[in-house]
Amino acid sequence: MTRMTLGQHFAELRRRILWVLGVFCVALIAGWYLSPVLQELLTAPLLNVWPDGELLYTGLADGLMIRISLSVLFSLFISTPFALLQIWAYIAPGLHKKERSVIWPILITSPLLFLAGAAFAFYILFPFVFGFFIELNQSAPVPSVVLPAAKDYLSFSIGMLKVFGIAFQLPLVLVLLNRVGILSKQRAVKMRRYAIVLIVVAAAVLTPPDVVSQIVLALPMWALFEISLLFMRNDENR
Repeated sequence: MTRMTLGQHFAELRRRILWVLGVFCVALIAGWYLSPVLQELLTAPLLNVWPDGELLYTGLADGLMIRISLSVLFSLFISTPFALLQIWAYIAPGLHKKERSVIWPILITSPLLFLAGAAFAFYILFPFVFGFFIELNQSAPVPSVVLPAAKDYLSFSIGMLKVFGIAFQLPLVLVLLNRVGILSKQRAVKMRRYAIVLIVVAAAVLTPPDVVSQIVLALPMWALFEISLLFMRNDENR
């Protein structure tokens, strides 16, 4: 393999950064036109449990800000995997075979786990949480009109998708720590009870203050912890 000079390395890095920026800009433009579809998609879980519901626009610029934020979100969703591939293509030639065997599965598994977590929140958590909130608000002891702000709703729902996407990275983190020799399988098994407590605390902090959503996050995280143990190497197999 031909060795590159420092100038060639910078030129290669610049080229890949420009490609990432180009993909980001193209996706941003596409996101502007797709943002109404994205808003309809993100609002569907709420309207499914609240068919007659309406969202409130509290300011004249709300529609514009929502469209911009959804455009940026779509652009990040599209360009991030491409950016990871560019990073991998840039650093892979300089890595040893053992290092490549550790890193490339992470680049593939991490986005998949994020999507799995976001899908879990969208299809399982949202119906429970939104149904609970609507029922609670409509059963208020005083006359009330339920009109959630569109910006607040989208901010909440997107935030929950991110939380679950990040939470589902737990197996990847544990297995990685095991493979690099920081966390043994035996030690992880012994720490199970403390891990469960931390999972419950994290679920209480990261989710809305209702028991349903906390349980819905805690249970899959616990399951992911147990699944992680299956992929950890025993010390005697090192």
